[in-house]
Amino acid sequence: MLNFMGRSWDCMGDCPDMHSYMSRCHSCRVHSGCFMVYDQANYMGNGYFMRRGEYGDYMNMFGWNNCIRSCRYIPMYRGNYRMRIYDRNNFGGQMHEFMDDCDNCMDRYRMNGCMSCHVMDGHWLMYEQPHYRGRMWYFGPGEYRNFMNMGWGNMRFMSMRRVMDSWY
Repeated sequence: MLNFMGRSWDCMGDCPDMHSYMSRCHSCRVHSGCFMVYDQANYMGNGYFMRRGEYGDYMNMFGWNNCIRSCRYIPMYRGNYRMRIYDRNNFGGQMHEFMDDCDNCMDRYRMNGCMSCHVMDGHWLMYEQPHYRGRMWYFGPGEYRNFMNMGWGNMRFMSMRRVMDSWY
């Protein structure tokens, strides 16, 4: 229900499918930490980053037409940040390595977007449009060779931001 009405359920970490706990989730309260929430099970569909706060009617706030179906906890990280981005799938084409936020790949690197990446250190949010706009996805440490295989079609990310410990 909206505005914290109806049944509630406490989540302390990752949950790939909330349906077994509640049929619909239209509002949430983040008491501590940071989470990505998704409108489909298994961390698919539209995602939104949430840090400590109250989200009484996230559907109107974020323009979603569905409810929260899964969530992923983002652990706090205090080390260095490092990521390599590539303009083609399977780590092909132009490559750039960076350790800070990038608000526009085109302006900074003359790159039409990121199609694969390798996150070596830290936790990152990547956006489909410059200046941290549009749909966002969470990337933790690991190799992401082909965004198309991840169910995102020909997604190209145009801006990236570190998930900083000050956000907790």
